[in-house]
Amino acid sequence: MAHRNRNKVSAEFNMSSLTDIIFQLLIFFMLTANFVQIKPFELPEADAKTTAPTSIAVSITKDGKYSYRNQEMGLTALTAALKLAVREADNRENATITIAAEKGTSFNRVRDVMNIAKNLRVMAILATQPKE
Repeated sequence: MAHRNRNKVSAEFNMSSLTDIIFQLLIFFMLTANFVQIKPFELPEADAKTTAPTSIAVSITKDGKYSYRNQEMGLTALTAALKLAVREADNRENATITIAAEKGTSFNRVRDVMNIAKNLRVMAILATQPKE
C-alpha cells in the first residue's frame, strides 16, 4: 500500500499588508474630508445640548452678509452654491445645512436660508452656544 504525502497549507495570515491598506485609507479620508469652517463670532444662546452632524455650513453676519466656505455672497449666489453642495453631498438624505447667525442678526436673513433648505428638501439647523 502506497503512502500518500499530503501538502499542508499554512493557515497563517500576514497582517502587514492589512495595516498598510488601513493606513492608506486613513490618509485618504483625512485628505478628502470636508472640514467645516465657521468664522468666529458670538452666537445666540440656547439651553439645548444636542449636537447634530454638519455637512454644509452657512454664516450670516449682523449686517446681513452671507458666507459659505469663507466666501461672502448674495442670496442668489448662496442658493446656487447650496444647491450644488447638496447635489454633491455623499448622503443626500442626511445632508444638513447649519446656519451660524451672529447674535443680533435679523431673523429674516435666517428665514431666507431656512427656505433655501426647505426648497432643497434638506434639514436646516441653527447653531447656538450653550448658556452659562
